[in-house]
Amino acid sequence: MEMNASYTSFVAVGDSFTEGMSDLLPDGSYRGWADLLAGRLAAREPAFRYANLAVRGKLISQIAAEQAPVAAAMGADVVTLVGGLNDALRPKVDMRRVRGHLEEAVELLAPSCKTLVLMRSPGRNGPVMERFRPRMEELFVIIEELAERHGALVVDLYGPAVLGDQRMWDVDRLHLTAEGHRRVAEAVWQTLGLPSQEDWRTELPPSLPPGWTVRRSQDLSFARQHLLPWIGRRLTGRSSGDGRPAKRPELLPYETPAAERLS
Repeated sequence: MEMNASYTSFVAVGDSFTEGMSDLLPDGSYRGWADLLAGRLAAREPAFRYANLAVRGKLISQIAAEQAPVAAAMGADVVTLVGGLNDALRPKVDMRRVRGHLEEAVELLAPSCKTLVLMRSPGRNGPVMERFRPRMEELFVIIEELAERHGALVVDLYGPAVLGDQRMWDVDRLHLTAEGHRRVAEAVWQTLGLPSQEDWRTELPPSLPPGWTVRRSQDLSFARQHLLPWIGRRLTGRSSGDGRPAKRPELLPYETPAAERLS
């Protein structure tokens, strides 16, 4: 991509990662990498427009059926598609179906926009994630193949060590902190061929790990507040996104929200 690339519209498609959890603003809403990227693009283009169709908890079948057609109809310069990880993290998953739904979404979105961006999502280091790592890597192979076939860009958030650092992850251990989202925004920005402001891959300074007592307290709090409710939703077939509308459903001019200006 050329460094003088110009983008006048951006549509984000996906789940909680693209919705912006857990980059919390003072008013209780979430910002996230897509909003940060939109703000930077808007600063370059006075007529810039932005939509964010992402909804937390969505599976790739739902993203392909509910979000991709809407995004395709918008005809944006840039579309980002991040999905499939919620499927891969489920106890049972048919990766062939995941591939099929990803193909469906990419085949619809790629010809509808000037630039389609896919991602290899970041993965937190730790024993729980190790169980699902083979599925994640299978998903990323699918993404690479689809990108090559359809001329899409791929942002590799999985390889750099910094985004696996536990300090980049919120207490729910599923979503990035504000710093993590800021780095993702920079990674996408650079992938779009825009002038870099920093090396987003720079690792955090060394720190002493918390003691055993602190770790056990954190583990218990995590299990009570996040893990058990997540298991409950899986067992009952519910999702955290049930009934929730898209974050920003229309392709409209972007202005920095008041809550973000105060953060």
